[in-house]
Amino acid sequence: MMKIFSKRSHPPDERRLVENFLATRGEGEFRALYRCCTPALYGLVMRMVGGEAQDAEEIVQDTWIRAVERLPNFRWQSAFRTWLSAIAINCCRELYRSRQKQQRNVSADELALPVLQNSVETGEQIDLEKAISALSEGYRQVLVMHDVEGYTHREISEFLDINIGTSKSQLFHARQAIRKYLQAE
Repeated sequence: MMKIFSKRSHPPDERRLVENFLATRGEGEFRALYRCCTPALYGLVMRMVGGEAQDAEEIVQDTWIRAVERLPNFRWQSAFRTWLSAIAINCCRELYRSRQKQQRNVSADELALPVLQNSVETGEQIDLEKAISALSEGYRQVLVMHDVEGYTHREISEFLDINIGTSKSQLFHARQAIRKYLQAE
């Protein structure tokens, strides 16, 4: 029987992989740890950056660089993947902030609730990933963290440095935008 792990649990060998890497700092040990954790990490990051593969790859790389630097201080007070996800979420936020600085001129249309364009006219099937990627950054981050990854509003508020009420509001608006998209069909 295949065991499925939630964000709160971790594979039984994850701790062993971390300890082996710390003991040897060997390339083989790092590769084993990387192969164990990167698929889920990449999936999270891809959703957080709206499906932009180049951004996701860069963030995953930055995440691992930071994780390796900080790994000796990791105390297992959370699951390793949760800790790694928090680093990745911070990297996503940094990317978003740097892009916000580049886009100083924000029109009123961009501040409005995002309206997702459905492609029913062309006969394409609904693509939930596409709908999620069309959400504004804040809405997408909270939706992915809450509905996909299973984080609580309290955890989201800590990760994103926002109020719990803001997390709840952004989730509400994100779900509303997704519903509008699905109803347009």
